[in-house]
Amino acid sequence: MPSQQILQEKINEVEELAQLLAQYKVIGIASLQKVRAAQLQEFKKKLADDVYMRVIKNTLIKRAVENCKEKLELKKLEEHLTGSNVFLFTDLNPFKLALLLEKGKVRTTAKAGDVAAFDVVVPAGNTGQPPGPIISQLNAVGLPTRIESGSVWITKDTLVAREGDIIPGRLASVLSKLGIKPVEAGLVMKVAYDDGLIVEQEQLRLDINETKQYIEAARAEAFGFSLSIAYPTSENIQIIVQIAHQKAYALTINAAIPTKETIKDLIRKAHAEMLYLNNLVKIEKRDVN
Repeated sequence: MPSQQILQEKINEVEELAQLLAQYKVIGIASLQKVRAAQLQEFKKKLADDVYMRVIKNTLIKRAVENCKEKLELKKLEEHLTGSNVFLFTDLNPFKLALLLEKGKVRTTAKAGDVAAFDVVVPAGNTGQPPGPIISQLNAVGLPTRIESGSVWITKDTLVAREGDIIPGRLASVLSKLGIKPVEAGLVMKVAYDDGLIVEQEQLRLDINETKQYIEAARAEAFGFSLSIAYPTSENIQIIVQIAHQKAYALTINAAIPTKETIKDLIRKAHAEMLYLNNLVKIEKRDVN
């Protein structure tokens, strides 16, 4: 019977998915919203060596999670099983995986209700559009215009949407006509399971430059602290020895301990002190007379 065959196929698929869940260290869930089929195929091709990607129905993955007794923490992923998703099975670090997906994003034209990926500025210049309804359309979204040489021109650079703003239909239509693509399309990591740890979307977003600055600042503080407590490492041992030498040298000078290294400075110091005392004696004799 066809229905029995379909049921068996689903059972087999659930068993296969349970094996995948057990096999890989990291399981990522990425949203398929606004992702084109061609783009998804390109991602699969680029990441084929490190990531197995598969579009799976949420109901099937839930059943597979229930069958995966080796990783009980996977049940925490169920709250993220909403909408259309692609599942990524890998042993890569989840943060590296998220960065790879971020780099693969492309800019695309906007539709009503899309979110601006950055501040959208329409530059001044020739729109290439002849006078007509386009003038009122541009003016309606706040773009100043003029007519010159039979074309509609925008007279100054104009900010029409800020990053994170919802783009209304009227503005989306104008931006499309002007060839401006204010939306980024691509795979967005919603959550990742990493060997028992659940890492959510906000945690997966890394600012590389900020992280580098933080690490550099932490290293500088640790290096300074290691010097202050004279804790020797391969990185600071030369400086620690130099500091110790300077302190030991200063101590021998202050204590007037003659050594092969200090004798010249001790003589110079004694000579300077002698001159100082000699001047004091001359001053006292002058005052007495």
